[in-house]
Amino acid sequence: MLYTLGLMTLPSSSPASESGPGLARDSGRPRSQPQPGHLYDVAIVGAGLAGSELALRLAEAGHDVLLVTQALDHVGNLYAPTLAGAAFPADSHLGALAAELPQGADSWTFHRRLKARLESTDGLHLLQSTVSSLDEEPAEDGGERLRLGTWEGPTLLARRAVLAVGAFLKGRLLVGDTMEDAGRLSEVAYDFLADDLARSGVYLTGAAQEAAAVEGAPPYEVRFLTLAGSELDGFRVERFSELYALGRCTPQGDSYRRVLEDAAALAMQLGARPSEGEA
Repeated sequence: MLYTLGLMTLPSSSPASESGPGLARDSGRPRSQPQPGHLYDVAIVGAGLAGSELALRLAEAGHDVLLVTQALDHVGNLYAPTLAGAAFPADSHLGALAAELPQGADSWTFHRRLKARLESTDGLHLLQSTVSSLDEEPAEDGGERLRLGTWEGPTLLARRAVLAVGAFLKGRLLVGDTMEDAGRLSEVAYDFLADDLARSGVYLTGAAQEAAAVEGAPPYEVRFLTLAGSELDGFRVERFSELYALGRCTPQGDSYRRVLEDAAALAMQLGARPSEGEA
């Protein structure tokens, strides 16, 4: 799979050793090979746990999926340095992946395996870019489509889009007396996107999450914005026809289990079939 950063195309850097049981599932369909102006079935903004789970489910069901992350090194980042206590549903893609890892595997190993899985999934384009705006416009074949503006410049198009941006809408990281315009691991905050949503009339409300000190790391707090509950009809953002929201950027996304269960529910709503054990 190729990754596009601005106007530059880069080959995948994941080592071949990352492929293994359960990682490369060949559906017999060609990989997504997008060109400028390509219209995806679904664009997912944010490649954390919720966005990655949703992307895998939709691609497996035959959708042409775009998964956008601000940095490929941040795919599937966890709040803790290990998987200890990470209660992933057993019937989720991420739960199955975590179960394949050796006991005591750290979160970086999980990140690498998840990134390799996303890269090897047919019909899924993993893109490094920063989405800064969302606009709805008429599609050439009728209905609506989403135009996603990016900080780098190129425009992305999709019939439907999902916000899965976690705790990064106007994210602010507080460690002691220091505050940084960033997420929990100093990831870039989605300030432009938050401002654009507000300009569209979407009401955002403040939230915060604290993490206790662990060996070698101080405690910290992340303050961020979420979509207000009044803006949502289930997963759909009511001010748009085909925009949805999932995970920590909504009032409901408060645990790993919850966001993965919600990803499964939204995948079903968008046309994916249930995984084994869910039917």
